[in-house]
Amino acid sequence: MSQETEERAETTRDDAPDPRRWRILGVTLVVGFMVLLDVTIVNVAIPSIRTGLDTSAGGVQWVVSGYALALGLMLVIGGRLGDAHGRRAIMLLGLGGFVVASAAAGFAPNIGVLVAARLVQGFAAGILTPQSSGLIQSLFQGRERGTAFGLFGFTVSVSSAVGPVLGGLLIAAFGEESGWRWIFLVNVPIGLVLLVGIARLVPGRTDDTTGDTHLDLPGAALLGVTVLALLYPIVSLESGSRWPLLLLALVPLAGTAFVRHERRVVRDGGAPLLDLGLLRETPGYASGIVIGSLYFTGFTGIFLVLSVFLQDGLGFTPLHAGLLLTPFAVGSAVASPLAGRAVSRVGRPLTVVALAVMMVGLVALAAVVPAADRDLPWWLLALPLLVAGLGGGAVVSPNITLSLAEVPPSMGGAAGGALQTGQRIGAAIGAAVLMTTYQVAVGRTEDPSTALRWALGASVVLLLTAWAAAVWSWRREPDARVG
Repeated sequence: MSQETEERAETTRDDAPDPRRWRILGVTLVVGFMVLLDVTIVNVAIPSIRTGLDTSAGGVQWVVSGYALALGLMLVIGGRLGDAHGRRAIMLLGLGGFVVASAAAGFAPNIGVLVAARLVQGFAAGILTPQSSGLIQSLFQGRERGTAFGLFGFTVSVSSAVGPVLGGLLIAAFGEESGWRWIFLVNVPIGLVLLVGIARLVPGRTDDTTGDTHLDLPGAALLGVTVLALLYPIVSLESGSRWPLLLLALVPLAGTAFVRHERRVVRDGGAPLLDLGLLRETPGYASGIVIGSLYFTGFTGIFLVLSVFLQDGLGFTPLHAGLLLTPFAVGSAVASPLAGRAVSRVGRPLTVVALAVMMVGLVALAAVVPAADRDLPWWLLALPLLVAGLGGGAVVSPNITLSLAEVPPSMGGAAGGALQTGQRIGAAIGAAVLMTTYQVAVGRTEDPSTALRWALGASVVLLLTAWAAAVWSWRREPDARVG
């Protein structure tokens, strides 16, 4: 064989996709499902935790909010660590911490230990979550990447929707007194199996991994202060605390300092926490962050409000309420993989249409809600939720795919972490806005159905802003495609 032939063969081998890529994706998606499930699965366990630990509503609220806060703080940092040190080592570190924290939460003797364990869980989850998008960036190309992100979007959508169902099932199986403990303990055996899968399958440092392993600690600190000053006041509102709203004044100051610092690091030839040039120079990335953040603002609080409406307003059990919300999960499960495959041909118009379909489903749901007090047939509630799920499932995966399509793999984790940070901030704001709308309306009208319609209306208004951003992105980059 001639030297030229050998070089060509070597190039072909180097460029060939990893034959294990779908198995690697499977492991990472199960990890992502478990991590994101813990955002919503605890919602239905709040009464059980209060009974089991004999604690206040404010203390229990931090079991939910603390996890979301810690998760949001670590996403970009976790993504950058994966970019610099390889996905395998960082995933093993993050999942190991998640498993230990889950065991500590499951055996917590009091609310203080439980909240601390949930914070550690959230930090570990923040390290783990951006590795999925980073791996997809490095392992897949072209239409395969769209399909992989479609499955990732499926994981994001379904984990949010089925959390209340699984939580209700575990509490029903193990009882109100200690059922909540199994919501955390079930992560331990699953996590141990996944640790073996990660060690055997997930690649370590590769040529795509940036040579500079230095973590921009000042940048990480400034970004942490910015996200904390934004998220902490929002999650504090859910427990009735108002003084943290003063921290919002720090957001523009810390955010400006972070931007200036990152630009200086790039100018000096260093390795930034997040290359802000991506926002300016990478087609679809900045608009994708805006669309994703606005979508999660309008989307995430829907499940919380519907769960409260079905349980407090109509008197359903946590399990019954969770089961009534499954049509949304079914719709998302069907739409996400299909949308992931279609985005390479359709592009941004797919997001525009999907958001419109979701809003149609929510408007239809608001129209049938008045009948809820008169033995509403389950299928009448299921149909609009199914339509909304079909639309919602076709938003997440195409938006992630289009946002990260032109991002270099060396910055894939940090860029994906920034995208998901926007989603977490949007989710926190949306949950606060929709729950506040519902509670204020209940107080004024004393009618849960009317309050739910107000909350659904607020959700539609927020989703309209995401739709407008998607239309703007489509008109600005009409030829954007994947691969």
